[in-house]
Amino acid sequence: MADNKKKAVPSKKGALSEEQLREKRLTIITPVVSVLLALIIGAVIIACLGKNPITGYAAMLKGSLGDIGKIGKTLERACPLIFTGLAAVFAYKCGVFNLGGEGQFIMGASASAYFVLKLGLTGPSAIAVGLVVGIVFGGLWALLPGILKITRGLNEMITTIMFNYIALYFMEFLYKNVYSDQGLPQTPAMPKSAHLMDIGPAHFGVLIAIILGILVWYVIFRTSFGFKIRAVGMSPTAAKVNGFPVRTLVLLAFVISGAIAGLGGAIELFGKTPFRLADGFGSGFGFDGVAIALIAQLNPLGAIVVALLFGVLSTGGTMMQSVIGVPTAIIDIIRGLIIIFAVAGMALVKLPKVKAYIASLGKNKKAEVKA
Repeated sequence: MADNKKKAVPSKKGALSEEQLREKRLTIITPVVSVLLALIIGAVIIACLGKNPITGYAAMLKGSLGDIGKIGKTLERACPLIFTGLAAVFAYKCGVFNLGGEGQFIMGASASAYFVLKLGLTGPSAIAVGLVVGIVFGGLWALLPGILKITRGLNEMITTIMFNYIALYFMEFLYKNVYSDQGLPQTPAMPKSAHLMDIGPAHFGVLIAIILGILVWYVIFRTSFGFKIRAVGMSPTAAKVNGFPVRTLVLLAFVISGAIAGLGGAIELFGKTPFRLADGFGSGFGFDGVAIALIAQLNPLGAIVVALLFGVLSTGGTMMQSVIGVPTAIIDIIRGLIIIFAVAGMALVKLPKVKAYIASLGKNKKAEVKA
């Protein structure tokens, strides 16, 4: 009897794990199919322009992965996107729609530049202070809309977007007035001794971004804190009934999300040419990060992969333009299609009818095996 009971328990657990396995497969398949569909439609558009899409895609790959130097450039282009993507993933897991990644990214870089220039720091001390300041001020910049949400109930999507503009104009004030480089609209370059060292083809910040992605994945999916964050994201009411400090967790999600973006801004400042604040610094990284988080199905490891894909598209787009003579807007179209298909696919597989259909497929397979 005891042996029979022991055998019965694993069978139930096996049924549950099989269902979870099916969901994980869908989570992986959806973005892959989205990318393939976007590339196919992109190829059709290129063909309609009278150009060869195969030659164009080959040029794109050559321009982004053709040699060590190009791989390094692609990795460095993807680096800030990894940070803003991770920032969006962490916030979204707690049910917080942080659209302020760009502002937090810019504020982290601005605060780093200010303290390094103000204190006249050089070498490792400049890097250490710059990165810590970037983390702190990125977190503080996210803390403010977080407080407004939990105390006044203000919509965080609106407040975080508004804070993006404040951060942008603060950076502009900094590089035009406070630390203008000989009257030019830019700050002086960070000291050469404070530039992030290269590891292989790319700077050290790329390695930090990848390690951080693994750490965020571990925290979200393998710790009790991460479980609480996910519980609040799935149902704040249920989490509150079970004794979770919902308001505190929401605030922490804001701060950690902002700190990740702020660190990305500081690393972009110390790791990538021209090593200074100027017009256009950080532009578009925040909203690209949100898109990356959605395409990756809110998985931190997936966000790294999608950011690298965006890096390939961005770096290789110039080569494709020069080889087959198509506008770089084609890359923007492909990127937009990936986002549309990924988000639509994610919403589709969560529909009750689709879930029921997938479950019925699993049951049919079991019935066939038994027969």
